[in-house]
Amino acid sequence: MAFDLYQIDAFTDRVFSGNPAAVCPLDTWLGEDVMQAIAAENNLSETAFFVPRGDDFDLRWFTPTCEVDLCGHATLASAYLILSRLDPGREKVTFHSRSGPLTVSREGDLLAMDFPAWERKAISPPEGLGAALGCKARAVYFGRDRHMAVFSSAADVRGLGPDMGALARVSPGRVIVTAAGDDCDFVSRFFAPGSGIDEDPVTGSSHCLLVPYWADRLGKSDLHARQVSARGGELYCRHRGERVVIAGRAALYLAGRVRF
Repeated sequence: MAFDLYQIDAFTDRVFSGNPAAVCPLDTWLGEDVMQAIAAENNLSETAFFVPRGDDFDLRWFTPTCEVDLCGHATLASAYLILSRLDPGREKVTFHSRSGPLTVSREGDLLAMDFPAWERKAISPPEGLGAALGCKARAVYFGRDRHMAVFSSAADVRGLGPDMGALARVSPGRVIVTAAGDDCDFVSRFFAPGSGIDEDPVTGSSHCLLVPYWADRLGKSDLHARQVSARGGELYCRHRGERVVIAGRAALYLAGRVRF
């Protein structure tokens, strides 16, 4: 068997930054065990697979250890591949996924993803979270499938060096850390040892929680965000009630063939 594989850096306009995703366009689905093995072999935060569905596509995402319900950077990478290389005459593409239909449209030189807005609730910090992060948060929320810890400054977020083993034991082992930005509206990082990813370089899905929170806190709907991992990424976001728009750029790093 052989098919194309692309590696695309998302939420950046240049290679060697942003979040790398592997993208595999397929004619028909491979077995789940095969897709999981390919994702493990790629050893990136996510590998995306898509197959045609009329004018749209069905889209699935795998970490090196599991399939996930939503992934932003691999969706952006998949849309970039279609709109820049496979079908450059298109203005938008719709993916059908475990999280419903996700449409990605051109907005100037950005690709804008229409994603769900996730609700959050304030909670007491779970046992072990502060120790695992190495710093006590000002507030902790839970939404969808992850904790969100709010800190006092962007410097606090940049300076965190979590104990990943301890963090994996704070169920479900997925934590967003965030603070107001110095030269943007807000910053974040995302740790997901519970999903086989110590730190995700740039995480679109986290902004399904972050955008509604910061829109409420800052009293504005248009937000410029940075994920301040070592690779870093830029996100341009908009709160639209039950939906959020998460926009960014992408850059092609490699194109190759998988054979087995």
